[in-house]
Amino acid sequence: MVTEGTASVLISAFNEEAKIAETVRATQKIPGVTQVIVVDDGSTDHTGREAEKAGAIVIRSTQNRGKGGALNLGLAAVRGAYLLLLDADLGATAQEGQKLLAAVAQGRADLAIGRFPDGPGKSGFGFVLAFARQVIRRLTGLTLSAPLSGQRALNQKALQALGGKFAEGFGVEVAMIIDLARQGLVIEEVAVAMAHRKTRRNLTGFLHRGRQFLHICRAVGPRLFAH
Repeated sequence: MVTEGTASVLISAFNEEAKIAETVRATQKIPGVTQVIVVDDGSTDHTGREAEKAGAIVIRSTQNRGKGGALNLGLAAVRGAYLLLLDADLGATAQEGQKLLAAVAQGRADLAIGRFPDGPGKSGFGFVLAFARQVIRRLTGLTLSAPLSGQRALNQKALQALGGKFAEGFGVEVAMIIDLARQGLVIEEVAVAMAHRKTRRNLTGFLHRGRQFLHICRAVGPRLFAH
């Protein structure tokens, strides 16, 4: 278990006024969490206001920076010995983040990644997930089932190995795995009973997955020639 006062939660949020308060309240119930930081990534709704009302420290960006950029904006405010990264739309299931924190606090892993339960049917477009798995396997030798999961816990060793900075955009998760694995850090996937909004098979969903694919390619490019 994480000891009192050692864990910070960092959440990037864009137009999540419907879920962010419930997510913040759930993270506050995790043992050891005393700081919840929400980066309002240029939202056009009341995401920031709802997060503040729920008790989070809110950092507002006047423009949409994308996930990696938003996380970097909030990183300077982190004070905990462990860092828990969560998506803004987890709602009550965000409390499952305690399983990720336990993995790093107990020394089982330097980076713990939340693996969602298998649900009926598929969402989104599997080619992005398959591409991420293949790239990670080729560059690191790791076989992961949930390389795109944004639910993660890191210890100080992992944060220092990343140089105190995340990759920009939606390539942040894949870049993090590659960089830490290449430095010999321990990465573990942890089963979590979390649920959030699925990417739908419509134009919006297609554009999101397409943007995610491009960001992953952009993050992977320089790493193909490193080491």
